[in-house]
Amino acid sequence: MKVLVIGGGIAGLAAARRLVRGGAEVTVLEAADRVGGKLYAGELEGLPLDLGAESLLARRPEAVGLARDVGLGDALQPVAMGGAAVWTRGELRPMPRGHVMGIPGSPEAVAGVVSEEGVEAVRREASLPAEEVGEDVGVGEYVARRFGREVVDRLVEPLLGGVYAGDAYRISLRAAMPALFDAVREHPTLTEAVHAVQGATPAGSGPVFLGIDGGIGRLPLAVADDVRAAGGTVRTGVTVTALRPVDGGWRALTEDAKYEADAVVLALPAGPAARLLRVAAPDAARELDEVEYASMALVSMAFRRQEVEDVLPAGTGFLVPSVDGRTIKASTFSSRKWDWAGDDELFLLRTSVGRYGDTADLEREDGELVDLSLKDLHTAVGLAAKPVASLVTRWNDGLPQYAVGHVDRVGRIRAALPAGVVVCGALYDGVGIPAVIASADRAAAETLGAPGTMDA
Repeated sequence: MKVLVIGGGIAGLAAARRLVRGGAEVTVLEAADRVGGKLYAGELEGLPLDLGAESLLARRPEAVGLARDVGLGDALQPVAMGGAAVWTRGELRPMPRGHVMGIPGSPEAVAGVVSEEGVEAVRREASLPAEEVGEDVGVGEYVARRFGREVVDRLVEPLLGGVYAGDAYRISLRAAMPALFDAVREHPTLTEAVHAVQGATPAGSGPVFLGIDGGIGRLPLAVADDVRAAGGTVRTGVTVTALRPVDGGWRALTEDAKYEADAVVLALPAGPAARLLRVAAPDAARELDEVEYASMALVSMAFRRQEVEDVLPAGTGFLVPSVDGRTIKASTFSSRKWDWAGDDELFLLRTSVGRYGDTADLEREDGELVDLSLKDLHTAVGLAAKPVASLVTRWNDGLPQYAVGHVDRVGRIRAALPAGVVVCGALYDGVGIPAVIASADRAAAETLGAPGTMDA
């Protein structure tokens, strides 16, 4: 069985690995000059640094299991130092405990982050009448009705924004937080629903997040090597321009070649996937065209350690609510968060810029983004040092937006795909690395189990 995987991010590579180990002859085609997509290990002043995603959710097995399977088990590392903050209402305030993605389980969980009026709104929620959420509802819209807008603006939005770079009021509760969505439908108050989710979360003593020594960006490189070692082919710098059914299979065209296969896995963002499906699956293409994306930029900086260590507050960084009008939406003190980041002389730090619908700052030159980040850092923590080096990494249309109705849209996309074509990636079943790998496993399993293919 010949399978073509179009897209060499972690989704495409994870699917390819499972396919090749299932006996398929696999070719991966990636348009960029490297594999990995948003998992990107780079360097700054000769020091390794993630220029994209930087951690794995350890409470799900897919990403940690894959890392171990490809030889990175010994490189998995927990966060070196705990404690993050929220820069809100003019001060850095400790990130509260007892919440689910910023949605509190008690008034005490938001005390200090929101005003006394905001705390009282959370306290009153238990007396509000139950309400139906229907087939879906926006996270922010629903939480604001139950707890007030301040909880959304000061806590839920910066946490969700860190994952989706999106608008908390538009993000689908059903798609982004399925466990809470189910709990909300079963309990009369949001407070009780939060308690139910917290009670169902495994208590285990292990870390919630893990990194990889040298960067999460090492993971796709190791998976690609594993695919090649098992007999698969991984090619970069190859853009597929058309996909057509032919002789019971599929033909993919590039500028100077054609590839024929029994099945195709599309591990692409919505736009490129829609373009390839326009002829063979127009209904799926139309649904894909409706998926919106947010762009963002990461500003990585290296400072002389002696100039920042005593200035920065304790902890690993802070989040920034958009309602406060700052340029940055978060800052990570990388050399505090990961033992491997930085060295005795240099301290690594990064900020993120850009949210859904707010692209004005992303139109600025790299140097301006560095300067604006430094201005916000000075205001937030008093940092006055200048970096010895900086690097801006732009992720244009990097994060799919899970708008209300997203789960149904994904269902319609999959239902409209022709036989022999499956999809996977961040826009389908979750944007976190474990969820993306799970979608890849699903795509590979469907391909290997397709009628008649195993005998081909």
